[in-house]
This record gives sequence, C-alpha cells and structure tokens, in this order.
Amino acid sequence: MFKLYKILFFNSMLLGTLISISAYSWFNMWIGLEINLLSILPLLKSNKNTYPAEASLKYFITQALASTIILFAVILSLISSEYIPNNSDYWLMMILNSALLTKLGAAPFHTWFPEVMEGLNWMNNLILLTWQKLAPMILIMYNLKMMWFLMFIIITSSLIGGILGLNQTSLRKIMAYSSINHISWMLASMMNFKLIWFSYFIIYSMISLNIIFIFYKMNIFTLNQLFYSLNSNKLVKLFFIMNFLSLGGLPPFLGFLPKWIVINNLILSQMYVLSLILIISTLITLYFYIRLTFSSLTIMMTENLVKFSKMSNFLMLFLNSLTLLSLFLCTSIFNIL
Repeated sequence: MFKLYKILFFNSMLLGTLISISAYSWFNMWIGLEINLLSILPLLKSNKNTYPAEASLKYFITQALASTIILFAVILSLISSEYIPNNSDYWLMMILNSALLTKLGAAPFHTWFPEVMEGLNWMNNLILLTWQKLAPMILIMYNLKMMWFLMFIIITSSLIGGILGLNQTSLRKIMAYSSINHISWMLASMMNFKLIWFSYFIIYSMISLNIIFIFYKMNIFTLNQLFYSLNSNKLVKLFFIMNFLSLGGLPPFLGFLPKWIVINNLILSQMYVLSLILIISTLITLYFYIRLTFSSLTIMMTENLVKFSKMSNFLMLFLNSLTLLSLFLCTSIFNIL
C-alpha cells in the first residue's frame, strides 16, 4: 500500500532540488538543499526491518554536516572582504566544493555512500543514485574554477570506484561503487562543455533504472540470489547482461556513447593523462561487470526442472528495449540529419 505522506514528501523532495538549482543566491541554494534533505528522510523509512532507520540516520548526519560546511563557506565568503585577506577566495571555493562533493558521494568523501545504500531498498537506492546527484552536480558546475582540485577528485573517484568494487558480493555495494566511478566521468564531462554532462546523466539514469527495476522485481540483493533468480527467466537474464555491459561502456550499447564523447572532449582539451586514468578505471569496473555476467551465463547456469512463474512485465521489456536500441537509433537519426 502506497502511503499518502510519501507522495507529499516525494513532491517536496523534487521541489527542494528545483529550488536549489534555480536559486539566485547561495543562501537560497542552501535552503533548497535542506528542503530536499528533510523530505527524503521519511521516504527512506520502512516497516519491514530496522536497517533503513540506521541508513537514514547515517545519511542525515553526513548531509547535515555537509550543509553546515556549505553555510560556513557562504558566510565566510560574504564577510571575506572585511575580515579575511583577498587570497582566501580559492580556499573558500575549495571548502564549498568539498561539501558539495560530500553530498554527492564522490571520493575521498565517499565512505558514507555504500553504507547507506546497503541499508535501503531498491527504490530508495534509485533515488540516491539518480535524483539526489542532480543538485550537487549542478551547483559544482556553477563554481567550476579550481581545475586541479577537480582533477584530483576525478582521479580519486575513478580509482576508488573501480578498485573497491572488485571484492563485493552485495549488489547494492556494487551499484554504489559503480556510481562513484560514474561520478568521476560526470565531473570530467562538465569541465569543458556542460551539455555533455547532461547527456551522461540522462543515459546513466536510464541504465540504472533498468538494472534496479530488474533487481526490484526479482527481489534480489546478493550475487547468489541473482544467479539463482536469473536461471528462471532467460529473457530477463539477457536484458540484465546487456544493461550491465552498457553501464560499463561497452561499445555496441548506449552507455558507450557519453563516455566516447567525454574522452573525445578531454583529448581535444589535451588532458591525455586524465582520459587514460578514466579509461583504465572503467576497464576495472567492466572487469567485475563481465565477471558477474559471465558467471550467470556459464558457471552458475542451470536448467531448472521446477516451473517458475514468468515475469512478464511490459514496462520492463519496453524500457530495456528502448535503452538497448538507443545507440543505434541515435546514430541513425544523426546520419539522416
């Protein structure tokens, strides 16, 4: 049963993000972030177990600390002309961006993110992976001045997202570390041309929606559950494998398109080392995606004698078909135009 209060808080969560990204002052931006934070906490609640309470408490403490640092940096910047030397603007921007990156879950401010993901259900995880990244990303885009600091964050996020995802057995933590790796790509995409970031964010959200929709429908959280459940439905297994390869950025799929554009843009800007590190870290994430899909396709593959109920869901089939064919459709349309 869907509670009425959840509709109210969901709408106010959307409103908080929209206030934040359309604000004319830093104080209004901070108010939008606070509305967003206070609205998502009731959505994380669940009566089935106690883990969401712990996860939402971790989320609240981290986000409240980051909001306090944002307010601290904004107040300091307002009074900096009177009390603080003029060369302090660089440090104030670094403090502000660090707080926004903490809200985002980018490395090295990432430690709360997998822990919170582990305690929530799939629908709340989808909100954390997609919508909650929107406001901090756009606010970082507004004050994108410190390129060296941003490059350090990009390199750290890409390496940590790739390496720490290797030894995980929980699907939620795999999605969390994958998200940290994708954050590095999104930050790299906004360095020169903002429309690339928007394209990357939309495509990443679509692929994450497809993968999490499969996990939600089959009610699976670990690798063992995944292998057992996928044996009962071959079509879902095919969609699952293709979506994970798309998330890793393998060329025939849609997930390759934004990464291709980002690499092209970085090379045109002569950022060769950064693009090389991003490619290597993505190969690491693609390794554990392929290890996961290869196991479900070969090693853990069994033909069940027990007849399972078929999961025939038109919405899932439609969304998966649309995103998996999108690269072909995009290239066809561009060729015609």
